[in-house]
Amino acid sequence: MIYGYTRVSTKEQCLDRQHQALAQYKTLDRVFSDKQSGKDFARTHYQEMKGLVQPGDEVVIKELDRLGRNKDEIKAELEWFRQQGVVVRILDVPTTLIDFQGQDWVREMVNNILIEVLGAIAEQERLKIHQRQLEGIQAKKDRGEWDDYGRPAKEIPDLEKFREMQKGGQISVSKACKELGISRTTWYSRMQEVS
Repeated sequence: MIYGYTRVSTKEQCLDRQHQALAQYKTLDRVFSDKQSGKDFARTHYQEMKGLVQPGDEVVIKELDRLGRNKDEIKAELEWFRQQGVVVRILDVPTTLIDFQGQDWVREMVNNILIEVLGAIAEQERLKIHQRQLEGIQAKKDRGEWDDYGRPAKEIPDLEKFREMQKGGQISVSKACKELGISRTTWYSRMQEVS
């Protein structure tokens, strides 16, 4: 059997480009797809595929980072397939597409070097994505658009009106919070932002 595996990180992303590349390479018996992060291998359809593969089967993947983004775990997964007698073909690692006719040690040596390099690149990309996310959240927090729990800051209609009333002694903080449906912590946090 020849299986294909495709993955994107979010439900909004499209798998079509990967499916087309796999179909152009070889006729596949079945394709498994996940819309989930590549940080680990706890993915429903990936694990389903692993449960079906038999010695002599092939697994075709478009790019190494579609398999995963953790170098050591990628190597462990590829070793697992090798031990099961399953050949993994990765379209962006051309040496995985060559049959070395009895010289498997050559393929293993070359592939190990390439996978080490590409796995490190995939891992670094995952770390960069995470860093960019943290920087984006911090920038939103700095602008008051994000709360301390990692959620977009809630818009509070009439906050300014109640602030002026409270400053003028027309309403207490407790009463203003009750009217606005917010906690005292949120009130003081917002007052600190605007002062």
